[in-house]
Order: sequence, then C-alpha cells, then structure tokens
Amino acid sequence: MKTVTICGSMRFEKEMREIAFDLETKHEMNVLQCVYNAANREISKAEKDALAKAHFLKIALSDAVYVVDPEGYIGDSVAEEIQFAQANGKEVIFHSKHTAACR
Repeated sequence: MKTVTICGSMRFEKEMREIAFDLETKHEMNVLQCVYNAANREISKAEKDALAKAHFLKIALSDAVYVVDPEGYIGDSVAEEIQFAQANGKEVIFHSKHTAACR
C-alpha cells in the first residue's frame, strides 16, 4: 500500500475529499489529507504558515503526492508542493492521468 498526500487547490475541497475516499477504498492507497477550513474562518499568517509546514511534512512522510488537477489546473502552492516532492524523490501522480489509466 502506497502512502500519498493529496495536493490541490482548496477550491476543489469537495473533489479532494471524494478522491481520497476512492483512493483508499478502490486503489489501495493510504491518504494523508490537507486540513480543510470547513468553517471558512479567517486564517492568520501564523496559522497559514503552520498549515503549510504540516502539509510539507506530510509530503516528506509520503511515498507520493496525488495532485488533484481538474481541467489541468495547478496553482502556485501546488506547483511548490510538486517541486518539493520531486526534490525529495517522491512520485507525483496526477489525478487527470490516473483516472484515465484506471478506465
């Protein structure tokens, strides 16, 4: 079983949650997810920095990152996460390509 960290824009929160469920139940992946701001509260710079630090640690602990990229969209933060993963020898799996391969 491969451990993956979900990476994607927060605008795709719903999709990321659904994809994580599918990866664990149908694709034998152990998913480390980002923390979602379900209450949509204001986030201070210190909180944002703490979340980013925790997310990069999840990537470091993972075998791969799983990039949720609807319509090919990858924002600046996700691009940084991909670069970090690659620099640390992690596999990068793009949802758009993974779902095509699973059909």
